[in-house]
Amino acid sequence: MTMRERILAFVSVLLVALISFQSVCYCDEQTILYESFDEPFDGRWIVSEKPEYQGVWKHEKSEGHDDYGLVVSEKARKYGIVRELDEPLNLKDGTVVLQYEARFQEGLECGGAYIKYLRPQEAGWVPQGFDNESPYSIMFGPDKCGATNKVHFILKHKNPKSGEYVEHHLKFPPSVPSDKLSHVYTAILKPDNEVRILVDGEEKKKGNLLSAEDFEPPLIPSKTIPDPEDKKPEDWDERAKIPDPNAVKPEDWDEDAPMEIEDEEAEKPEGWLDDEPEEVEDPEASKPEDWDDEEDGEWEAPKISNPKCEAAPGCGEWKRPMKRNPAYKGKWSSPLIDNPAYKGIWKPRDIPNPDYFELDRPNFEPIAAIGIEIWTMQDGILFDNVLIAKDEKVAETYRQNTWKPKFDVEKEKQKAEDDAASEADGLKSYQKKVFDLLYKVADISFLSAYKSKIMELIEKAETQPNLTIGVLISVVVVFLSLFLKLVFGGSKVNVEKKKPEAATDTSTSEVKTEKEETAAAPRKRQTRRES
Repeated sequence: MTMRERILAFVSVLLVALISFQSVCYCDEQTILYESFDEPFDGRWIVSEKPEYQGVWKHEKSEGHDDYGLVVSEKARKYGIVRELDEPLNLKDGTVVLQYEARFQEGLECGGAYIKYLRPQEAGWVPQGFDNESPYSIMFGPDKCGATNKVHFILKHKNPKSGEYVEHHLKFPPSVPSDKLSHVYTAILKPDNEVRILVDGEEKKKGNLLSAEDFEPPLIPSKTIPDPEDKKPEDWDERAKIPDPNAVKPEDWDEDAPMEIEDEEAEKPEGWLDDEPEEVEDPEASKPEDWDDEEDGEWEAPKISNPKCEAAPGCGEWKRPMKRNPAYKGKWSSPLIDNPAYKGIWKPRDIPNPDYFELDRPNFEPIAAIGIEIWTMQDGILFDNVLIAKDEKVAETYRQNTWKPKFDVEKEKQKAEDDAASEADGLKSYQKKVFDLLYKVADISFLSAYKSKIMELIEKAETQPNLTIGVLISVVVVFLSLFLKLVFGGSKVNVEKKKPEAATDTSTSEVKTEKEETAAAPRKRQTRRES
């Protein structure tokens, strides 16, 4: 190979590598920041040194992947960490896309996984002192605890009249996914004041930054406000209806008549047991051996439903049922009529709002750093692939190349686990039905001589569910064997029915015969005979 060919080959390889890198990284003027956490975060990220922020951040692999992330390692801790941008980002210039991945590897019962996009340090903060009071421009991401379950989007905006910074919350934000999979959260801010929230690349919420319907409180206050000095006149009547002053109670109106009366036409049902109580003492109950009358008091047998009452229409003293009193009218009151003095519901008059202002575009404060400041009861929260870009396509490329492959693997694994759990639940349901059937079989009267053996098999199967089929077959074999004996040994069955003692001898002789024929297993036959 000539020198010229070598140079061309080297340039070709370099171009291919550059194109591949650009397709994955998009590290150009459209990408403001990208953090993959492929390398340890020390040096790029600064952990808060505030004493209350004791949570330890770790650089670990996402469960089931070779991909690394920033991980919350302990439960019930406050966490604070910051990464500064190379230079502040002006949010007023064109489209801005905020995106990152979060995975709740241990689930999320109570905690946040949001990111704060911080103002420059001239606003009065330093990375080492990062805390809940550090000034931010935007807070974005999932938060769940108690009744709270939302993907926050909060704009902290400076009121141009008062100079006060106010938090404006996006109304009706999307809820947080409830699984343990990787999810990617995207906020897109457009020059026309549109804001869109995406979860896993799917739009979940769209609003307008200046609309009172989309943010609470609205960025632009109302033009008018209720006059705080206005007072309701004393003669202002807000009653739409009033009692008719000319109405008179009818003479036949009886306010004392009861709502219900006895049904005089009712008759006691035939067979009613007047002298039988509804409950009687349990005849099978006995006083516990350790019962001490002096300490425990006089022992009384527990009550059970009177079995005689089950076949009868009722027990005890019979009383006529109650029925609604046709003469009942209740307390009389005057009917309502329209109020001639009604003026409506009073409200103060509106006056021009002294704090009103107009905006064509929010007064965004620039972003100089990103910070994660959370308190959580869960560990295992993983952050990954944090992106700030100026182009939606850049964010989409990252989603497809970094998030989507992981999500597909996790989803497939979860589906397999769900299918296995569903199959296990189905097996448990089947086993329960089998055991219920076996208990009923054990109670059949002509199997009484073998009940203890059948019960022993059932109890063994319940402790070892994998034996269910084998036990079922064993019981069926016993059942069929006895059935064949009954069919082909009818005379013996008749003798057993007439003379129980002879039946016992016959059964014993049969077992002995079997014992002699199968001398190889004498202990098993002896156990069966004794049972």
